[in-house]
Amino acid sequence: MPKTTPFQERVYAKLRIVPKGSVTTYGDLAHACGTSPRAIGQAMHHNPYAPRVPCHRVVAANGSIGGFKGESTGEAIKEKVSLLKEEGIKMNACGKVSNFEQVRHRW
Repeated sequence: MPKTTPFQERVYAKLRIVPKGSVTTYGDLAHACGTSPRAIGQAMHHNPYAPRVPCHRVVAANGSIGGFKGESTGEAIKEKVSLLKEEGIKMNACGKVSNFEQVRHRW
């Protein structure tokens, strides 16, 4: 069994609600969990359940990719984009979710 904190488990439980083909933001998830976006980022970085807990579905407030696996550039970001595209999420030329408001999951 992975070592996680009660806080992380609460975050992962909320994130499991976000359906395939949708994204949420660090801020939206933080609001739903009663915490900060930074704390959400840390929980995502330590997610031992990926991809069952789909941390790739968490993006920045402006629809940009944000981080992935503790990285903000490089292969990890390419992997996050690839996972989102596999779920039908489209990206624009600026690296943001194309139809962000339509696919954004809010609580």
